[in-house]
Order: sequence, then structure tokens, then C-alpha cells
Amino acid sequence: RASLHYQLLAPLCRRPCPSDLCDELALVDVIEDKLKGEMMDLQHGSLFLKTHKIVADKDYSVTANSRIVVVTAGVRQQEGESRLNLVQRNVNIFKHIIPQIVKYSPNCTLVVVSNPVDVLTYVTWKLSGLPKHRVIGSGTNLDSARFRYIMAEKLGIHATSFNGYILGEHGDSSVPVWSGANVAGVSLQKLNPAIGTDQDSENWKDAHKMVVDSAYEVIKLKGYTNWAIGLSVADLTESLVRNLSRVHPVSTMVKGMYGINDEVYLSLPCVLNSSGVASVVNMTLTDQEVAQLKKSADTLWSIQKDLKDL
Repeated sequence: RASLHYQLLAPLCRRPCPSDLCDELALVDVIEDKLKGEMMDLQHGSLFLKTHKIVADKDYSVTANSRIVVVTAGVRQQEGESRLNLVQRNVNIFKHIIPQIVKYSPNCTLVVVSNPVDVLTYVTWKLSGLPKHRVIGSGTNLDSARFRYIMAEKLGIHATSFNGYILGEHGDSSVPVWSGANVAGVSLQKLNPAIGTDQDSENWKDAHKMVVDSAYEVIKLKGYTNWAIGLSVADLTESLVRNLSRVHPVSTMVKGMYGINDEVYLSLPCVLNSSGVASVVNMTLTDQEVAQLKKSADTLWSIQKDLKDL
């Protein structure tokens, strides 16, 4: 059973989701007309789905006994608004949402998609009282997918044949792991020791810049992003629901790892199964990559430390 919480529900529950991923889908939103419309639109596609029950309501009781809850609610940043103020407004929303979810589904795993996702995953963990392995942020799962696509295009291969991760913050301070980038086990850094640096004559660093800028570009062109993030979250949900133990770069509690001493959520390669985060893969990073990861953590903590009412 899955439950989505979203102001615009459609992007995460239409075609991007595998049609047989859950046996029951519950939608919750504050806008009743839109909520009913989304439910009806999905129900009308029941012939093409293997989800036998699709329900929706403003009352969170409709989500009772959910295994996975995907949280995508939140407000958008206003022109001139500070990031701290944006997060604080979302904290106030999450103070209503998260306790209701946990009240009806105390054994669920929470997947947070709302932005800024790393900070709001931390907020969700604090408000929910759930163990850290059952509160996950979508993190850099999509950033890594974008990275693999862009790099693979440059190399003339399919995205599945390029192996590489974006870690850290889902945002401007994300960390491309050039030391681990490879094709069929062939390290790109060994072929080009300067890869990803300012001294790189092949300008591979541009690939990471394209990853960081890609969401802004899509939003500029069509007003929002939905297909890629929908596919990404469906991918995470599949690993959780089907107990696949696949590795995904998702946002998890990183205190004590790589010299990070603050309680922050950042993306690291995590093994996901029916228990949530089963384990975190201890990647061998270069000193520079560790320094970037710490900087990413500092960026998030500078916002989190001033949040109120947690």
C-alpha cells in the first residue's frame, strides 16, 4: 500500500509509476476538487493498472497501514525569499502532515521528495520519531540519473552502461564522484587524471554543471519538472516494496560518516529493501571529495541549526 501527499499529485502517480507496484494507492491533499479529479482520472485507468484500489481523501485515515508513504507537499520559494524562511514555512506544513501519517501508519517507511529535500528529510525524521533507517530523502537519485545520462551521451553509450554517482546535497553543493566514474570497470580518472577539475582539457566538469542546472532549465522551458522525478521515486519505491536490496544514492543521516559531526541528511549510496535503509556503502572517496561532502553538510547545517519548533 502506498500513499502520496502532494499539491499536484499527477506527476508522481501517472505513467512513471510501474502499474503493478502497489495493491492500493491512497492520495491525500488539501485541495478537494483537484484531489477528487486525480482519483477519478486514475480510477478510469484501472483497466491498465494492477492496483486494485485507488482512494483519496483530506482525512489521513485513508492512508492507514501504509507500507510506503511518499511526501511531496510543500510551498514554493517566493521571489526574494530566503532559503531559511522557505524551509521554516515548510516545517510548519510538515508539523501537521508528519504526525498524521505516523498516527495511521506507525510502521511505514517515509520517502521525502519535497524541496529542499535534505533539510526536509531531517525535519521529517525529527517530527516523526521514526528510526533513521525508515526516513529517506529522494536526494541525489535523480541527480545521479541525470549525470549518468549526460556522461553516457558524451561517451556514445547507454546510460545504464556508465557508472557514476552524485552525492551530498540535492542542490548546488552536490558532489560528483569522479574517482568512481567508470565504464565496464574502466576508470575515467585513470584515463584522464584531471577529469572534473579546472585543468581538464576535455571539460568533463561541464557535465556536473549541466546536472545542477538541469532542473532550472526544464522549469524555465515547461514550468515544472515531473517525469524524471516521478520515474526516480517509482524506482526507489520499487526497491523498498519488493525488498530488492538495490543501491541508490538517497538522503540518509550521515552524522559520524566522513568526519561529519552534525545531524544532517545527505545522499550516500544506500542499500534499500523492505526495512528501509539496510546499510550505507562506504565509498572510497578522495580527500577533495570528502572535503566537498563536508562543505555540503555545512551548507545544510547552517540552515537547520536556526529552524524553530522541532
